[in-house]
Amino acid sequence: MSTASTLGTEGVALIVGAGPGISASCARLFAESGFAVALAARNPSKPELKALEASHGTRTFGCNAASADDVATLFRDVEAQLGRPVLVVHNIDGRIAEVFQKPVNTVSPDAVWATLHNAAYSAFLVGQLAAQAMLENAPGPNGGKGTYIITNASAALKGFPKGAAFAMACQAKAGLAESMARELGPQGIHIVNVPIDCAIGRLQDNGTRAHWLAGETVDDNMADPDRIAEVYLQLHRQHRSTWTNEVVLRPWTEKW
Repeated sequence: MSTASTLGTEGVALIVGAGPGISASCARLFAESGFAVALAARNPSKPELKALEASHGTRTFGCNAASADDVATLFRDVEAQLGRPVLVVHNIDGRIAEVFQKPVNTVSPDAVWATLHNAAYSAFLVGQLAAQAMLENAPGPNGGKGTYIITNASAALKGFPKGAAFAMACQAKAGLAESMARELGPQGIHIVNVPIDCAIGRLQDNGTRAHWLAGETVDDNMADPDRIAEVYLQLHRQHRSTWTNEVVLRPWTEKW
């Protein structure tokens, strides 16, 4: 599909932490909706990102979002090549393998620090630069100057056993979003924390949707990344008189 004729009519959207799941769904929808889409990833050579460049005209940038220098360079490059963003999505889980299912008395402190650094600190760095850029924007049709969305997880709402590091990181992101919303909302910037309280069924090569741990989706029992992308676009388009600062997403069958 070619979207070259509509790219950029809605402004610039930047997705940080780009990969084949939520980010790819957002990239496709945003591009089809008229945005010039920039994708940032530590590995800009991922096949999924190359495919999006070919199909939807996205632009990919290499960036370690936990590096202040990298994030500053990213925003400079995006602005120089595409323009100032009006929509930024932070889509970084941040966990490293060493913290999965590790009791709090045995998990490596270095792994915990790395998770906090990759997840919460990167959300701060991206949010800070997004705010600096968006404050220069003129108000759009909904009255706002831009939107910053932080993808979060169940651990933002509840700390699970053997998940201390991830709970710390997710709840830090939630606190960051709440503080930013109170500070920047009156200045015209829409900040949203989106805890996704479920497994995400990513599209597989055979057309099914599945989660690496939870298996294949059955009867819409997992979140569909394409539907998550629709919510993100709706959030960006909300009028400033009715901004939402936190949206929790879960399938109809999810126990909570």
